[in-house]
Amino acid sequence: MAKVIVISGLPGSGKSTVAEGIAEKLKLPIFSVDPIESAILKSGIKRSFDTGLAAYIVAETLASEQLSLGMSVVIDAVNSVKEARDMWRELSQKHASRLIIIECALDKDTHKQRIESRVRNMQGIPEVTWNDVENRRKEYLKWEDKRLVLDTSDSIENILGQALEYIITEGKTG
Repeated sequence: MAKVIVISGLPGSGKSTVAEGIAEKLKLPIFSVDPIESAILKSGIKRSFDTGLAAYIVAETLASEQLSLGMSVVIDAVNSVKEARDMWRELSQKHASRLIIIECALDKDTHKQRIESRVRNMQGIPEVTWNDVENRRKEYLKWEDKRLVLDTSDSIENILGQALEYIITEGKTG
């Protein structure tokens, strides 16, 4: 059964690192919302709520194409609001695939340090500040779905080991 593997969490929580590691280990396509939005902005469209929404829709559309071929996919996105989360639930249902959610989290001090030292250089997308993260935290809904919450302050080897074990285990159940 194909899987929709959603990697979620606040900006700077380690989502992309985890998503890239999973995609590499399992040889799966990854659809990351921020680089997609950056590509949209590169075309000259001004950044707005609509470009962010468009990036989620592009990720969903590309993931749907892969799922229709029987391939699993990795989604790298904050997914702070109900509408984003519903998108992945509906995509999973549409393709009769298994939805696997991994949420990346950090203690506030480590998270703040990461944000303050991080440089992504994505065209059209300013670097995220700690204030941006705190504002995003206010809208970030608690997940109600079954999920693995990863403390991404651990080593990447341990983090990926936990994530892969969860994916394998969850892929066999339900």
